[in-house]
Amino acid sequence: MDVDRLLPTPEAADLIALTREIADNELSPRVDAHEAAETYPEGLFTTLGRAGLLGLAYPEEYGGGGQPYEVYLQVLEELAARWAAVAVATSVHTLACHPLYAFGTDAQKERWLPSMLEGRLVGGYSLSEPQAGSDAAALACKAERQEDGGGYRITGTKAWITHGGKAGFYALFARTAPGGHGISCFLAPGETEGLSFGAPERKMGLQAVPTTSAYWDGALIGEDRLIGTEGQGLQIAFSALDNGRLGIAACATGLAQAALDAAVDYANERTTFGRRIVDHQGLGFLLADMAAAVDAARATYLDAARRRDLGRPFSRQASAAKLIATDTAMKVTTDAVQVLGGYGYTRDFPVERYMREAKIMQIFEGTNQIQRLVISRGLARPEK
Repeated sequence: MDVDRLLPTPEAADLIALTREIADNELSPRVDAHEAAETYPEGLFTTLGRAGLLGLAYPEEYGGGGQPYEVYLQVLEELAARWAAVAVATSVHTLACHPLYAFGTDAQKERWLPSMLEGRLVGGYSLSEPQAGSDAAALACKAERQEDGGGYRITGTKAWITHGGKAGFYALFARTAPGGHGISCFLAPGETEGLSFGAPERKMGLQAVPTTSAYWDGALIGEDRLIGTEGQGLQIAFSALDNGRLGIAACATGLAQAALDAAVDYANERTTFGRRIVDHQGLGFLLADMAAAVDAARATYLDAARRRDLGRPFSRQASAAKLIATDTAMKVTTDAVQVLGGYGYTRDFPVERYMREAKIMQIFEGTNQIQRLVISRGLARPEK
C-alpha cells in the first residue's frame, strides 16, 4: 500500500512514513502466523506505544502526539492495511482514552492519562452487555456506591470487549441508579480482585486480538475512578462513539485498500487468452469500481475528521463515514476474492481473510442500521 496522501504538514508526512516503516517491519511479517494460530502478538502494542502511535489524537502535555484527527485516522488506515486486528485494537484504545480526556478532572488526567497515551496501559471499551448492544440504555451491570466512601462495588456481565483480559484499563459503563439517566462511567483497572474474563469469542476474523466477556463479582474500585458525574455515562459513551466510528471507518478503508492492492497485483500478473486479465475490460471495470469506492470511503472519513478538527458538529458525518467505509470494505473484499477466482477462496492468498475481517466492521461501533438511524435523525427537523 502506498497511497498518495494529502497531509497538512511536513511533520504529518514524516509520521506517515514512520508508520509505514513500522507496519512493514513489525506487522506484515507477523500477521499471517498470528491470525492463523489465533495467538496474541505479545509486545507489539508496547512497540506501537514507544513509537508514539497510541496517543496521536491527544495533546502533547499528557504524552500524546498532538495530531489532528485527520492525520491520526490516516495512520490508523496504514496499520489496518497490514493488520486489521491491530488497527481495530488501536482504535478501541483511542476510544477508551476519550472519557478520561474529555470528562475527567485535571487530577485524574495527570494521574492516569500519560500512561495510557504512551502505551504503558492499553485500553478496552466496556459498554455492551449480552442483552444491551445497540440499546445502551438497557445496561444492567451495577455500580453500588459504598456508604463509607470506600468506592463502588461492580456486579454484572459485560460483553464484546476488544482486548478483554489483555488491557491495562477499561472504560467501564455501569448502572448507579434506575432509568436511562442512571448510567455512569468508570476508569477500571485491568487487574481488579473480583474481575474475571471469559474465553475469547470464536470469531470469523480479527482472531489475533481477543474479544471476551467480563464478569464483575462485587469487585471494588475506588471512588476516584468515577469519570464525570453519576448519571453522565450515556453522554460520555455517545461522545466517545462518534470518535470511535471514525476510527472504524479508517480501519475499513485500510482493509479495502489492501484488498484492492492484492486484486490489482494479481490482475497484472495473471494471464488468460494471451492477455493480462487486467486488460480485459470486464475485469478492468470491476477494479475501477473498487478503486473509486475506496477513494470515496477515504474522502468521507476525512471530511468528518476535518469537521471535528475545526470544532464543528460531526456526529452525522461520522455515522455516514462508518456506514460508507464499512459497506465499501465488505464489497471490495468480496470483489477481490472474485478477481482471484479459485485462488481467492484459499488461504494461500490474504483476500479471503480480508473478506472475513470486513464483515464485523459493519456490526461493531453501532451496526450500520444504527448508523442509518443516526443519520436520519440528524436530517429530521423539529416539528413547528
